[in-house]
Amino acid sequence: MTLRRYVAWPDKRLRSPAEPIEAVTDEIRTLWDDMIETMDAMPGVGLAAPQIGEMLQVAVVDASEARNKRIRLANPVIIDASAVLHPYEEASPNLPGFSAVIRRPRGVKVRFLNETGAEVERDFVGLEAVSVQHQIDHLAGKMYFDNLSKTKRDMLLRKARKQNG
Repeated sequence: MTLRRYVAWPDKRLRSPAEPIEAVTDEIRTLWDDMIETMDAMPGVGLAAPQIGEMLQVAVVDASEARNKRIRLANPVIIDASAVLHPYEEASPNLPGFSAVIRRPRGVKVRFLNETGAEVERDFVGLEAVSVQHQIDHLAGKMYFDNLSKTKRDMLLRKARKQNG
């Protein structure tokens, strides 16, 4: 496993949709392993491949207290979402030092390829659901702050530009 570097905002890869994978290969499994190591070092509850410069629809999530419920996702798609929205404070290692409260569905049903290459559907709730949605946004070329109002987003980005020179 290899600890990978994050690409820094405003790298254009963070604004570009990732490519779907054809199949789960040994290279994808190695990428997932690297991503888990990188996510744990952050520490965070999820990571999408574009965050480390890999433009593939691959993500990892582990929102468990014990850090022992690794979820490997490829080509994830939300197929159903709860009408109930919950606020969570979200951030990204691609824009360190900034965060915002984002309201997202409390639960989602997602279709994805798992680590064996099988297509599965799974329900996620709570922080796990938030992280999965956050990673799917990254795979689509979106950042968490894109879910803010224009005023709040502009304020956050203005502060970020000021801090980062």
